[in-house]
Amino acid sequence: MNDTSSGQVCKLDALVVGAGFGGIYMLHKLRNDMGLDAIGLDKAGGVGGTWFWNKYPGALSDTEAPFYQYSFDRELYEQTRWTSKYVRQPEILAYLNGVVDRYALRQHIELETTVTAAGFDEATATWTVETDRGVTYECRFLINSLGLLSAINIPEFPGIDRFAGRVVHTAAWPEDLDVSGKRVGVIGNGSTGNQVITATAPIVAHLTSFQRTPQYSVPAGNRELSPEVLQAYRDNFEANWEQVRNSTVAMGFVESEVATFSVSAEERERIYQRAWDEGGGFRFMFETFNDVATDAAANEEAAAFIRRKIREIVSDPETARKLTPHGLYARRPLCDSGYYETFNRPNVSLERIDENPITHLTEKGVVTADGRLHELDVLILATGFDAVEGNYRRIDIRGLGGQRLADHWADGPSGYLGMVTSGFPNMFMVLGPQGPFVNNPPMIEAEVDWIADLIGHVMNGDARWIDVRQESESAWLETCSEVAHQTLFPKVSSWIFGGNAPGGKETVLFFLGGLKDFREALAREADQGYPSFRSDVAALSSV
Repeated sequence: MNDTSSGQVCKLDALVVGAGFGGIYMLHKLRNDMGLDAIGLDKAGGVGGTWFWNKYPGALSDTEAPFYQYSFDRELYEQTRWTSKYVRQPEILAYLNGVVDRYALRQHIELETTVTAAGFDEATATWTVETDRGVTYECRFLINSLGLLSAINIPEFPGIDRFAGRVVHTAAWPEDLDVSGKRVGVIGNGSTGNQVITATAPIVAHLTSFQRTPQYSVPAGNRELSPEVLQAYRDNFEANWEQVRNSTVAMGFVESEVATFSVSAEERERIYQRAWDEGGGFRFMFETFNDVATDAAANEEAAAFIRRKIREIVSDPETARKLTPHGLYARRPLCDSGYYETFNRPNVSLERIDENPITHLTEKGVVTADGRLHELDVLILATGFDAVEGNYRRIDIRGLGGQRLADHWADGPSGYLGMVTSGFPNMFMVLGPQGPFVNNPPMIEAEVDWIADLIGHVMNGDARWIDVRQESESAWLETCSEVAHQTLFPKVSSWIFGGNAPGGKETVLFFLGGLKDFREALAREADQGYPSFRSDVAALSSV
């Protein structure tokens, strides 16, 4: 670092912002594979990204363990000793810390450092990145790995400041919080709410679930995997990962090619029951039949099966009614460890806040529209995130001509292939807008490898910077929209389309064509010499 009058300046080849799955692999790729002078930053007090912050009870992956890890190093894969079908948060965090140490990355990651602004200087082809620690970074390449689900969404509830108990968001879970024996309220029942409700109900004095939208959920089927099963995964490493990379959702199972109505009603019931018994939300949606996510009638068959299960499981008819969804089964597919069974417990109650809204909070708890005071010691907000774009909007990022990223994204975030956005040269995004909606680790590896190759292409050429063409970005967004509207997902409001955060615009945030098609698009772009991009050399030659 070089001291200046305004603080410290650190000059680098590349800066990686974020130290989760994406940032860790990106930093390893830049430093250890490419030999670049690169460091990572993260606002957290440790590495791990979402798995550092989400320490709430019950936090669990819903991708099966053999495929919720890196595959770039077979030796690392074979040495990883996860033993259950799904992996718990402490194990994932320990794994990511182990990866950081394995590849000697820790000394190159600055923690508790928040990026406040980043600007591109066209004259010097340099990004200047400012932080809250008084350190400024100057780099040729800026790679943001800010996370899909990291900008916390906290709804405004009148009187929340008056509440005498503790208010916590699941993504900022305090280390010292023990809810045992307490009166607990949980707002939200998506994937996180589902997990925290199921995990805390057995230990609290009373739990009240404040539910806005009933959810379709199937059992996770989490269980210990035998040594023989785990060894088979290691022995079949190459074939398994080849299947993952050439599949749609990249979850480690073969997606169905059977149409719902091509078999009898009895056969459909058998297939649904088998998937229910096996467990897994993505398995239930994509391994049963090939049209659950695309055909309304087929979707209703799957949804009706889950509704019947809810009625069978939940003993109180009114509680079962409140828990039963009736729309499309077209949100992120959920799985659970006894979610519906939890509402049979005598210490658990359910409020449908779409029917009986929260009006305000008092010192003692939550008041609903019927005038009832729900006395609480702890209020847990499982209210999700300003997905994909949220953290980008919290940084003052400026590209060519001083254009603000927030202005460029005024009508919704856009990113060519989910990794670059027009007008912001030499800036890349891991898990940016319009990337694929699939299992993250194999998708992250595909993106990081592609970004690294593009950086190498720039460094080995005459250009100082490279920038995606606006028309290419617009065409990719249109492709994502066309693919999305071939499915049922846009017909339901959810965070997948930006509909959950206050003031958020409904937009297409993901490419729903699957990992195989996405990787083919990446290969075409690279094989053709990156025709969707322009460089400063090209810009000068056109003057």
